[in-house]
Amino acid sequence: MDVDHYENVPVASVLLPKALRAPVGIIYHVARTAGDIADEGDWSPAERHARLADFRAGLDAVADGRVAPVHPLLFGKLAGVVAQYKLPLAPFYDLLLACDQDIDTHRYADRAALLDYCRRSANPIGHLMLHLVGAATPANLLDSDAICTALQLVSFRQDVAADWKRDRVYLPLAELERFNVTEAQIANGVVDDAWRALMAHEISFVRAMLVSGAPLALRIPGQLGFELCGAVHGGLRILERIEMAGYDVFRQRPVLSSFDWCVVAARTVAMRLSRRVGAHARSIEGNA
Repeated sequence: MDVDHYENVPVASVLLPKALRAPVGIIYHVARTAGDIADEGDWSPAERHARLADFRAGLDAVADGRVAPVHPLLFGKLAGVVAQYKLPLAPFYDLLLACDQDIDTHRYADRAALLDYCRRSANPIGHLMLHLVGAATPANLLDSDAICTALQLVSFRQDVAADWKRDRVYLPLAELERFNVTEAQIANGVVDDAWRALMAHEISFVRAMLVSGAPLALRIPGQLGFELCGAVHGGLRILERIEMAGYDVFRQRPVLSSFDWCVVAARTVAMRLSRRVGAHARSIEGNA
């Protein structure tokens, strides 16, 4: 799954069905534009909130069948996609709430608070994708939430150092305290036994969540199902890379090499052919 600013937005990749590439691209553009308002540029927090309020007015216009007062071309395209695929607008409003939250909230007291943020920042994309293919059943939405939240948490674990530079910590503060890890350790990139214990615990939680939602990829037919299998195994492989690095996400950001992508591809094909998730708790190299 090709990802960028919004970790869980598939960007019309070659694995997506051709008919979905245009609507997915428009959804991505909407999410990316809102995300940039929250994160990019030199605006003050008040200016960011005001711009997001204007953006919300654009969504209101789509809901009311009016020309949007801002970004009329973008919202016009979105209105066409919403009408054609009967998409709900609630996920878009949730994304905007997450963007507003990003402006002011840089720490999360506990896991429940972080998961609540992911419910608005990550899960809406999965809901929209399922609505695009007419597969938004309760069971599918539940598994989609697990995958989308887990993939965002994978990104947070991968980007601890980069997030710290933006004064953001996406590790629950209660878990930091539980494992005796301080923010000073994050600032200084200290990888000691306490940090490794914390990260092992976090990765175990994320892996279990990702695997729990993985059956969705076997229920979705065709190219989109294949894409979902790849997303699941890509996330799992990043977790393995963090383990193989001894949980050091400071010296070098864990990324997938050409070999890793071959591993992901092989596991993806095996998952589709066997109709089983086939997730590995440990690295295939045996040193995770």
